[in-house]
Amino acid sequence: MHLRQRLTDDMKAAMKSGDKARLGVIRLMLAAVKQREVDERIELDDAATLAVLEKMVKQRRDSVTQYEAAAREDLAEVERAEIGVIEGYLPARLGEAEVLAAIDGAIASTGASGAGDMGKLMAVLKPALAGQADMGQVSALAKQRLAR
Repeated sequence: MHLRQRLTDDMKAAMKSGDKARLGVIRLMLAAVKQREVDERIELDDAATLAVLEKMVKQRRDSVTQYEAAAREDLAEVERAEIGVIEGYLPARLGEAEVLAAIDGAIASTGASGAGDMGKLMAVLKPALAGQADMGQVSALAKQRLAR
């Protein structure tokens, strides 16, 4: 089943069950997907839809940080709840060992040897690990590997 269809089906189920919090988040996800489709005049595939959802999670994590800094725990809790719903649609996260193995494989395949090859390395890693790892963490780990 396509991710977009799953979102639509889950929205209908949330409507029927009266789960207003989940329904609101699913509507936000569908609206973000639809907005990108309208902006780019294309129909998003599952990979592009995952990218939209990952961006939404990143935005909410940034909001949580800002709310906590402003001592607004009530708002931070709302954002955390939204993150939980959105992450339910993302693929399972890879562990650090699996990410390091992917980085080592990419270094071997690209011949990357220093910080100057970081762009080439990330160009291989980004599509391979999309949705499965935080790209900020992947970048930091790749820099550590290249610094050796």
